[in-house]
Amino acid sequence: MARSSRTLRSMADLRGSAVSLATRRNLGPDSRPCADPLRCGGRGGLGGQHRQFHRPRPSACQWRSSSTKSGRRKKGIQHPTDEGLGRSRGGLTSTFHLACDGKGRPLSIVITPGHRHDSTQLEPVLEGIRVPRPSGCGRPRTRPDRLIADKGYSYPRCRRVLRERQIPHTIPERRDQRARRAARPGRPLAFDRAVYARRNVVERCINRLKQWRGLATRYEKRAANYRAMVVIASIVIWLEP
Repeated sequence: MARSSRTLRSMADLRGSAVSLATRRNLGPDSRPCADPLRCGGRGGLGGQHRQFHRPRPSACQWRSSSTKSGRRKKGIQHPTDEGLGRSRGGLTSTFHLACDGKGRPLSIVITPGHRHDSTQLEPVLEGIRVPRPSGCGRPRTRPDRLIADKGYSYPRCRRVLRERQIPHTIPERRDQRARRAARPGRPLAFDRAVYARRNVVERCINRLKQWRGLATRYEKRAANYRAMVVIASIVIWLEP
């Protein structure tokens, strides 16, 4: 009982402090007469604190959802939204599409998410090819002598792009494409197995790039940094005797 009385005594002291605080800080009901009951703490009011109801306006420190709505641009480098990361069964994946010369030296590199199909990146890879001329004069070459690709590029749009650029190509047809072509009359596509056997050069180029752990397993957050690592590894391959 003694402990309970001590607790009741402290609660009484706390109530006295709260009453004095309400008197000094104007937190209690306003005793002055007022014509507007809502402003003076009527039903649902806050006593003398009528500023929230009388002439409401936004706070001086207003939260901005995005910089685009305010008309200002963000400072720094504008990074892409995807960053070359794709979702697959293994988690976040990335891949790089490249073109190489006959000696297995990279000429063009494009970074995409892992689920992006190879045929969709044929034009970006071709546009990235820049080979200086032996004389050093004139514009660099952008059209290879011949393109050798696997069945992943055996689509009508890929062949149409190569014909428009006047690039000879050797691409095998898939089984379903051969069946559809055999059902209708027409000349079959030319395919040279001896030329296609040289496609192993690009596979060996990719294997040489994957000898670097940072390329086989991506550690960079930004796609630009990851592509820079691929470019550095490509330069090392070019400098090898």
